[in-house]
Amino acid sequence: QRLDRLARLERLLDADAEREFAASIAGDFGCRSRVETILAEAVFTRSALRHARRQLKSWMKPRRVPTSPIYWPGRSRLLRQPLGVVGIISPWNYPLQLALAPLVGALAAGNRALLKPSELTPRFSQVLAQRIAAAFAPEEVAVVIGDAEVGKAFAALPFDHLVFTGSTAVGRSVAQAAAKNLTPVTLELGGKSPAIVDASADLALVARRLAFGKLLNAGQTCIAPDYVLVPRALRDEFVAELRRAVAALYPTIHDNPDYTSIINERHYQRLQELLADARARGAQLVELAGDAGGGNALTRKLAPVLLLDVDDSMRVMQEEIFGPLLPVVAVDDAQAALDHVNAHERPLALYWFGRDRAARERVLAGTVAGGVTINDTLLHIAQESLPFGGVGPSGQGHYHGEFGFRQFSKEKPVFIQSRWSGVSLLYPPYGPFTEKMLRILARIS
Repeated sequence: QRLDRLARLERLLDADAEREFAASIAGDFGCRSRVETILAEAVFTRSALRHARRQLKSWMKPRRVPTSPIYWPGRSRLLRQPLGVVGIISPWNYPLQLALAPLVGALAAGNRALLKPSELTPRFSQVLAQRIAAAFAPEEVAVVIGDAEVGKAFAALPFDHLVFTGSTAVGRSVAQAAAKNLTPVTLELGGKSPAIVDASADLALVARRLAFGKLLNAGQTCIAPDYVLVPRALRDEFVAELRRAVAALYPTIHDNPDYTSIINERHYQRLQELLADARARGAQLVELAGDAGGGNALTRKLAPVLLLDVDDSMRVMQEEIFGPLLPVVAVDDAQAALDHVNAHERPLALYWFGRDRAARERVLAGTVAGGVTINDTLLHIAQESLPFGGVGPSGQGHYHGEFGFRQFSKEKPVFIQSRWSGVSLLYPPYGPFTEKMLRILARIS
């Protein structure tokens, strides 16, 4: 049954569906490349499905676990069972991937699911609802469409598990609503994910990989690099390399079909306000594209901008950016970079660039983050053998691969007593023999 449901979900991503999903997402954004949608959403989800189908038999197998010697010859095992109904509240930035990736884990674990996609992607939501209804019975998987008030009511339902992907502020409200039903939650939130450039790094390579990770989906990615920490002596060289990298990826912005629009007017204006606040507080703005010219309100395309000489008084260093703005923080040494990261809330992702292995290990040991990619960006999320999730304000719980299967399962502990159990030797009435047995247990337990 589980394999059948996963196979139906995979058929939901056939070539015709891909085209329809990509067109609907492009319509919701205003401009978004079909290639970007297929690469970042459809390919990612198909990979998760195939991994789950290959590994499902192994994941479902009851696990024998050690039994304390004093209870031998009894045996212990874990049975992984479905929780029941999983609720999934997905966001607008990667609407296909972030609706279906948790659904893969939920179905693999034997659950049913109810999905609530974002109201900011209405075209996509309609297509998703129609295709889910064609592939699944309503008691297996169903889609609920509606505004923020519907979302609030959805979060208040007595699910057996609830998954929310979105902002930290909304995540708090979702967790509070779920708590009234004692519903366990997986929260995939966000925050300010740092990129640390070590003095040993190849700046040309760093610039190209950072530019891609930052500007994919025009920066509207929860694990996008939010700001960069660069050795002070290398700052100007880094800026020059980043300008070259952006020009190579996006020679133009406003008429470029490969460059994504900001999702709506409210988010576009929010990013403009971040720029205005930073400029007013003394930041130096460096536009990174040849036809930058700020932004185009009609297409909601906002050119990539570096912000230099930033400090924590600026909104751009206090809020998750979620757009193509990249603050650059110059630091005196590697320890200063570590101190800066650890002085702020724990991020959803952390990126480190360099060739010095000892420096890399100091960063890995000295920081706490939801996930890490070394010498690139974003790619830890694509590894099905690694869990995806935040820590502290950037989220709780995790999924992907077996970690998602386990997140959406109840690992039921079972102890199987033997006919020859010696536990009855400790039954009352107690006496000298019992005291002797307690002394023996103290030595072997």
